[in-house]
Amino acid sequence: MDGGSSLVAESPNIRPMPAAPADISNGMKVKTTTTSEEDDSSMSSSATEVFDRSESHKTGQWAYDSNGTWRRHGSAESATSTAISSIPSSVDLEDNESLEVSSDFSSKKRMADGTLKHLLTGSDIRPEITPAPVSSVEQSVTATVETTHSTPPKRRGRPPKDKSATVGFAGKVRRASMISKLQDRVRPRSSIPAQLPKDVFASECIEAAEASRLDPYALHAGEHQLLADMLMHKEVTVYLNIRNAMLRLWIQNPLCSVTIEEAAGCAKEGRFFGLAEVAYKWLIRNGYINFGCTEVPKEPLAVKKSAKQKTVVVIGAGVSGLTSARQLEGLFAQNSEHWTDLGERPPRVVVLEGRTRIGGRVYSKPLRSQVEGSLPGNLRNTVEMGAMIVTGFEHGNPLDTIIRGQLGLHYHLLTDALTIYDTDGKPVDEETDTINTELYTDISDRTGEYRAAPQQHNTLKGDDELIDRARDPIADGFEGFQLEPLFPVDNAKHRKPVLKRGRRRNAPPGTEKLTGRSRVIEESGAPESAARAAKTMGWQLKEGVAKNQSISLHRVAQASLHPTLGTIMDEAIEQYQELIDITPRDMRLLNWHHANLEYANAAPVSYLSLSGHDQDTGNEFEGAHSEIVGGYTQLPRGLMNLPTKLDVRFDRIVDSIHYNDGQDPDLKTKIVCIDGEVIEADEVVMTAPLGVLKSGAVDFDPPLPGWKQGAIDRLGFGLLNKIVLLYDEPFWDDSRDMFGLLNEADKQDSLNPAHYAKKRGRFYLIWNASKISGRPMLVALMAGHSAYEAEQTDTNSLLNDINNRLKKTFAPKVVPAPKEVIVTRWKRDPFTRGTYSYVAPETRPGDYDDMAEPVGNLHFAGEATCGTHPATVHGAFLSGLRVAADVMQSLVGSITLPSPLVGTQVVKVAGLQQMPMQGHQLATTDHAPSGAWGRLSFLDETNAHPTSEIVIKQEHDNINLASVPQMPTDVAGKPTGGPPRQSVCSHDRSFWVQPEIFSSSDLNYEAGIMGSVLSQIGERPAKPKRPGVNPFILYTKDIWDKAKAHCTTNDQFAGRDAIRQTIGKWWRESSEEIKAPYLAASQTAQQEADVVRKEWEINTQKWDHDAREIRKRYVRDRPPPVQQGAMAGASAVGLSKRKTNVSNCVVLEHL
Repeated sequence: MDGGSSLVAESPNIRPMPAAPADISNGMKVKTTTTSEEDDSSMSSSATEVFDRSESHKTGQWAYDSNGTWRRHGSAESATSTAISSIPSSVDLEDNESLEVSSDFSSKKRMADGTLKHLLTGSDIRPEITPAPVSSVEQSVTATVETTHSTPPKRRGRPPKDKSATVGFAGKVRRASMISKLQDRVRPRSSIPAQLPKDVFASECIEAAEASRLDPYALHAGEHQLLADMLMHKEVTVYLNIRNAMLRLWIQNPLCSVTIEEAAGCAKEGRFFGLAEVAYKWLIRNGYINFGCTEVPKEPLAVKKSAKQKTVVVIGAGVSGLTSARQLEGLFAQNSEHWTDLGERPPRVVVLEGRTRIGGRVYSKPLRSQVEGSLPGNLRNTVEMGAMIVTGFEHGNPLDTIIRGQLGLHYHLLTDALTIYDTDGKPVDEETDTINTELYTDISDRTGEYRAAPQQHNTLKGDDELIDRARDPIADGFEGFQLEPLFPVDNAKHRKPVLKRGRRRNAPPGTEKLTGRSRVIEESGAPESAARAAKTMGWQLKEGVAKNQSISLHRVAQASLHPTLGTIMDEAIEQYQELIDITPRDMRLLNWHHANLEYANAAPVSYLSLSGHDQDTGNEFEGAHSEIVGGYTQLPRGLMNLPTKLDVRFDRIVDSIHYNDGQDPDLKTKIVCIDGEVIEADEVVMTAPLGVLKSGAVDFDPPLPGWKQGAIDRLGFGLLNKIVLLYDEPFWDDSRDMFGLLNEADKQDSLNPAHYAKKRGRFYLIWNASKISGRPMLVALMAGHSAYEAEQTDTNSLLNDINNRLKKTFAPKVVPAPKEVIVTRWKRDPFTRGTYSYVAPETRPGDYDDMAEPVGNLHFAGEATCGTHPATVHGAFLSGLRVAADVMQSLVGSITLPSPLVGTQVVKVAGLQQMPMQGHQLATTDHAPSGAWGRLSFLDETNAHPTSEIVIKQEHDNINLASVPQMPTDVAGKPTGGPPRQSVCSHDRSFWVQPEIFSSSDLNYEAGIMGSVLSQIGERPAKPKRPGVNPFILYTKDIWDKAKAHCTTNDQFAGRDAIRQTIGKWWRESSEEIKAPYLAASQTAQQEADVVRKEWEINTQKWDHDAREIRKRYVRDRPPPVQQGAMAGASAVGLSKRKTNVSNCVVLEHL
């Protein structure tokens, strides 16, 4: 979750709890604190274990960190700003629970002349950036970070590189625009470890791209838009290899930034430094490298402090707000030349927060009674009032970089062991739990028939086989050039046409309102009939039910313009009741799963869109879920304080935003707070939660356009609440991380799904928070309708209810009264008005994208603007990175491309003076595009300067002539023309025919040699093709017909895409036994291919040796004819072309 949030926490009738006894927790000291010390715990141990390594961690060595991760330490640059022993508190004052913003507070609108009306009695609206007097809050926040080290900071990060990586250049380059000009300063490949095997390096690059949410084999949509018209086909592969190599550097050690020199060193040739520059700029701009709590490379400012400076104001100090502010400061530092070259200072960033704390909906509330030593590093005992779970660190979660890679926070990996207790306190047996879980999954799959999925964006792709080996294509001139536009292949063009976009067979009426960005998936996720599926799960069919009998949800789905998920799933349960015997306990279990879905979406299932409730499916991260030991607030605290402290101003409750929508460029943008303070800004980033936007608490002048306001109105903003119970000793199984409770229907033992909706989310899941809080603690969730009910229920009633459930569940153990009780009521909080967003029935597929779009110089961030990861902390973080790129786009424009993008190919040729030109010039192609792959420039080794720039078009048929017998280097005392002396290579001057010394007799003589070679040893062995060893491809070939029959059964117009999607789903769901033969066949094919390739290499070596011997004998027995100078000049008329006896491009005119 993101945004800003405070809580109505402990109820007044719970506060007078007895003080904690002094002898609890095994004699540990207990310090009773008040909420005035809230949120002042430092990250001490958990932070310094990364930032202040022991002496045993030598530079460049690998070791395990505090969380058991194998990491590399040491850096080429010192990270002075992160070498601290502790991080100061971001908040030292009590959370103002009584803070409520009056809904009828007078707002301030802009008059026609652009001035603001004074509607506040007795308040003075202050001029631009004239802050109120610094209060004790700000004094505590802006306290200077004190270090405890008297010794100089150690050098950390990547180990020092070989000094030979830089050539003739002692200073450091800080401007990304200089990368393309570093050919004489940085050696290519200097960032590619020579001692690392190529396959290992390639796999690390691919894994780094995937860990950054990028396709290692294809351009991102943003890269495609930037480079689609600039790159040739083979240059796409080169660019991807460079980009993946940069990501590898960052992922391996995010404690230090990727420098300009390291970025250039990812290119394998100096002429590709331009591609490295583009990749570096794009990755930085979009937050894929050099982000988070690390120091970034920057230039010393060469402008006066009094110089002009723009201001960016970020509203909200939640995760998205702090991320955007931190990222903007980093981008401004790394792109400072955009302003310093104009005599300006880089823009400053100001964060306005309405509370007296940071974090928003990430809020770790300190307990009143603290036990020293209960957590590592002397962390404080806290409870998570808001966000609590990190949903997997692997496969692209950016929080992995921050939490584990930079801050080094302690975390607890959750186990999936879960026991569910019925209303009588008895645990549900495993078999009953399993068959109900499978039934619920089957119902969910059947509702997936109406799910809307985004269309795939086709982008340019590289060569998979080369990228898998981290190799660039061979520089063979224009062989890969295509005259036709290089557009990506669109598989959708093979689809059969439909009458109306978005309208699909058996789809509910509401789906025809879908935009072109999405389509309805036609294939069903449940291939079997309902009766047969139930039988497979272990259910007993009712008497008279046939195995092919199924359920149909189309009538109910089509009955409403905006069908809901809850309506369809309840209909499926009722139809299943006609096929199998579902008991009241089964109904309670099924509704427990309903409650779990309501927890994930923060809304009752009857509030969720049928087609779009899980529109983020497919973007999930991998790995076990985890919790942060000592409090999730350590994340926003780190973002605020590292590497330098952000300018966060508390108690700034925004009343209105007067932005510039682009109609009047001279109109100033102003933010007005409720106390009358006015702050002028050039760009504004709004990160307030969707609930605040829906409430109208902030006025926008001019009003937001209809498309933006429509998205705000259509999206849902849900609610989830908790009750926290602190005890002296655990009476539950402390080794378990959670357990579940079933709830009774309004009418006992009812089989009607509607009777369970009101109560099913009440304490349905209880977390054991002891491992992250350091104290015996339970956190009970209230989801769905129960979350809203908790807002109106007093704390004593909730406490009595949960105590009765716990006593019944853990009887005969004694369940004592809790030491502390905290109830969250997020709906009452004026800074959130809920918890996180969900897809409501009327939500359109593009609404999340519209939420992210700026309006003039007003930008938006927060989890509700991240359609790929909504309702999550990492979604809020990603939105902060995204909006920072939007602000940079607004301030400095698009990324500038170097010219040329790809430099000329410089080739060193020995003895260049011996190659007579006599005024002749090799043929060139005038139509070659800038940056073409085939550019050549021959370099004389004596003066190291290019002699000419030559652009040559080769044949499209790549004939391997490595075996062509070689001519003597000197006949009649001078070099001869004719065939290549070495293997055919465009880098070699002998590759090109010299007209002034070439005659028809040369061609006839060479033909005689080739005829002798071929007659004696035959053709050169052909290179074997690479086998198809992908196990999924083998599986696809076997299962294609079956999948096609299945898809066409549901839709006779189902195309190849639908069949591929179905096969992909079946493959993912297949057991290891099913996959085993295909994996074995793949391995066998690879082994056979390796054997064939080795044989080919041996045979070609023998053939080349024999061909050379035959040539020697032929030349010895039949010396070549001697040319006369005049004859040579007369017989060599025409254009200079590549000379081969198989070329259809040779233009030679003979007299």
